[in-house]
Amino acid sequence: MKKFTSLFLAITCLVLLFALSACSDKAVFEPQSYSSGEAVVNSIVIDVSDREIEVSVSGDRQVHISYSESEQEYYDISLSDSGKLSMKLVQDKNWTDYIGTKPSDEYRKIKLEIPDNLLSDLTVKTTNESIKVSSLSVLGSISLDSNGGDLDFEGLSVGKGLQVTAKNGDITGTVKGGLDDFSISCEVKKGESNLPESKTGGDRSLTASCNNGDIQIDFLTE
Repeated sequence: MKKFTSLFLAITCLVLLFALSACSDKAVFEPQSYSSGEAVVNSIVIDVSDREIEVSVSGDRQVHISYSESEQEYYDISLSDSGKLSMKLVQDKNWTDYIGTKPSDEYRKIKLEIPDNLLSDLTVKTTNESIKVSSLSVLGSISLDSNGGDLDFEGLSVGKGLQVTAKNGDITGTVKGGLDDFSISCEVKKGESNLPESKTGGDRSLTASCNNGDIQIDFLTE
């Protein structure tokens, strides 16, 4: 009798979890967009999780962001008086909402378009997804960080420095300038790198850190 009761309880729990999982997958995502308009944006910080991020140059002097959100997963986008544009993921969930599969790939993608050679700094951080950046320039520094995904960039031009960090993913890209233009600090665990571990000199900095992945960064002579 005890075995039958235990089996019945186990089956009941499985049925309940399946039902909760089905309910958790019913979140409705809607496409959204943000444009800076006439506001002055000096720097951008995107700090999210489980989102793929694509960065490219905008066709005008504005910042544009395309994304999708639901009532349980949405974004806090704010612009400070100093011109810092921030975007953070907000998850307003009950514990049952975490049961089930993740939203579809199309809903877990952020597309950021920024003016070329106008921003002072750009910071992009995510988890479990990749960051892809097309050729662009900033006056100050660029920081890219993915915990659980690849970093892929091309033709980046920085006035001060580039910092790239990845865990369980590769770092691959090209930077405008020669090797002598950069002071370099590189750390690799469980991977390979084409960069020197340390190099002094240069008026710009390049800091690269990768755990369980490879680093391949090439320089494009300007």
